[in-house]
Formats: sequence, structure tokens, C-alpha cells
Amino acid sequence: MANRTFVVGVGMTKFEKPGSRDWEYPDMAKEAVGKALEDAGVAYDRIEQAYAGSMYGAMGQRALYETGMTGIPVMTVANACATGSSALFLARQSVRGGLADCVLALGMEKMQKGSLGAGVGKSKVTIIDHHLNSMVAGRPWEMDKAPMPQMFGNAGREHMEKYGSSADHFAWIGWKNHKHSVNNPYAQFQDEYSLDDVKNATMIFDPLTKLQCSPTSDGAAAAIVVSERFVDDNDLWDQAVEIAGHHIASDTADSFADHSSIQVVGFGCSQRAASRAMDEAGIGIDDVDVIELHDCFSANELITYEALGMASVGEGHKLVDDQATTYGGTWVVNPSGGLISKGHPLGATGIAQCAELTWQLRGKADKRQVAGAKVALQHNIGLGSACAVAVYTKPTR
Repeated sequence: MANRTFVVGVGMTKFEKPGSRDWEYPDMAKEAVGKALEDAGVAYDRIEQAYAGSMYGAMGQRALYETGMTGIPVMTVANACATGSSALFLARQSVRGGLADCVLALGMEKMQKGSLGAGVGKSKVTIIDHHLNSMVAGRPWEMDKAPMPQMFGNAGREHMEKYGSSADHFAWIGWKNHKHSVNNPYAQFQDEYSLDDVKNATMIFDPLTKLQCSPTSDGAAAAIVVSERFVDDNDLWDQAVEIAGHHIASDTADSFADHSSIQVVGFGCSQRAASRAMDEAGIGIDDVDVIELHDCFSANELITYEALGMASVGEGHKLVDDQATTYGGTWVVNPSGGLISKGHPLGATGIAQCAELTWQLRGKADKRQVAGAKVALQHNIGLGSACAVAVYTKPTR
């Protein structure tokens, strides 16, 4: 029998424009972990294991030494844009398997200004070379200097051609997420724009304008994952949020079989991860109230509506027409502002999503609060590929 798993403490830094704050990975970690420990009411010496996610820092131990040096196992995790969720997944696995009762998941990143590149290092083989080659084979264009906007822009174009969505649908998603972020003090951007502002912003890769693309960011987030026994022994039921399902999926051959850009950017991974996570939790998408979704680009949010089962394939834009993914709709998607407006420090993103959903289910999200939220879903994808989907619920004893 697998153990039940709970988040009892979360904390994060404000996400910042790269270079705007003078800090290093240990500074980020100390701030985020300190807030999570304070939230949980747990001292650092109660932590039995730690998983520290970072794509560029690669310094789990050193980053945590400013918080404490207690001799515990510390593992550095790197898994593309799903790095934070992967650290959380591993922390949960330790607790779920009975190997530990209290585990730290940390995500952090210090990034460079400008567009995210295709890989790290000088190897001719990169984390996304399969994906880029498949995209180019399926489209009549050569590789763009900014491959990430091109990949997701091409997925948006494919959706428009196949299913009749329009650039206006993607623009509305950018508008929505910027509007949501106005109430998030942790967001890199807290500016509200008109829909025309979003549509008329600098074109990055048609149909995606600058205000529909996530920025590079600096920041960190942390979560304390514990067992049911730990919740009981420390009387933490009032603040505990249960991780009722969590799965990470990678690519299959189908991701590249027909050179579909929609598949290349992770539709199948998202579909499989969501199905497994919701099955484990014993819920369906209609039971979900609030969602933090990996909107690295607005096109990906719309496509992911379909992968999660919120709409049938080819009908994601109908949710935009109905405004079904904001306050007053069927679901509230990205109340934090999402990656587009909250920011996207690669290693921290997944755990920041966990923090937002934990606050939502506790009823502590202030002006962002989704009324009556009881079930939450997290979607975090990194090309290469890894897609993590988690389901959170308000627990019963």
C-alpha cells in the first residue's frame, strides 16, 4: 500500500527579471526554503531528504548550505522546464514509498536575459534535437534563431489550419494571464493590458506576440512533502493539501511519427500524464476547480486544454469563446498569471505552481482566490520531453 502524501509548507521568492536583483542560488534557496519551513512550522533538521531542481545551477548541496548543513541526502535534479515538478515528484516518491516522512522539494533558477536557446553546452546533440528535426520536416521553413517560439508558434499555426482557431484566441489567453497576475505579488509582471495591447505587441513568431510569451526569470520556490503520520503527529491537518495523483510522462514514437508540431511540443505527453494522475486521484477533469498550466506560450495553453480533456481535440478555442478558463467560467486557469506573466525560472516553475495551488485550496490566495476551490490540477512540461501533472485535493483524515 502506497502512503498518502501531503504538502504542508510552501514558499517562494518574487520572480524577477534576470539581473535585476543581486543574488545567487544560495540566497534564493534560503529565502524560498525559509518561507516553506515557516509555513509548515517545521525546523530544517526535521527534513530527511532534499531534491533541489535547477537546469543551470547544478548546485543542490551548495544552495542549501546557507539554510543548514545537516548531512541529509541532497540530490540535484535537472529535467528541462519540468525540473521543479520533477524534484517534487521525487520528493513525493520518497514519502509515498515509505522511505521518509518529511522531504524538501526546491526549485531555483538564475537565467540570462533574452530568448531561451535550444540547449545547454556545445554538444551537437541537444535535449530537443529530435523535436526540432521533426518540426522542420513537417513545415516548409528553416530553423529560426529562436527555436522555442518557433516550435510553439508552429503548433499554434497547425491548430489554426486544422481546426479554425485564430490569432485572436491566442491573444485572449495572453490578455487573461496578464490580467490575473495583477493580483500576484510574486509575479515578475503585474501590469494589465488591453486585448489590443497584446495583439499589437512586438511579433516574436507569428501568431505569438511578446505579451503571449513567457520571459526568462530568476527565482526560487520550495515545498515540504510529508506523510500522513507526520501530519497526524504534528497536528497539521488544517494546512495540509494532499497530492492525490502525480505522474510524469515522456515522449513515445508517436510524438514524431507524422511531424505534427502539436505533438512535437508535448500534446501526447500531457495527455498521458493527465490521464494517469487523474486516475490515481480518482477524479475527472470536470471535478477540477483551478489549474496552473504550462503556458510558456499562449498557443500551448490552448492546445493543453484539449490534452487535459477540458475540450475535445480541435475545440480548445471554444473555451476561449466562452471565457470558460477565467473567473466565472468552468475552471480558473493560471490565477497566478501563469508563466507568461508570473515568469518562468525553469527550475522553480513547477514548485511555484504547487505553491499557488496550495494557497488556493487553503483559501489563502487573497484577491486571486477561486471561490470554493477543492480540487486543483498542475501541468508542467519541459521539451525533451517530460510532462508532469499533479492533482491536489483538500484532504480528509
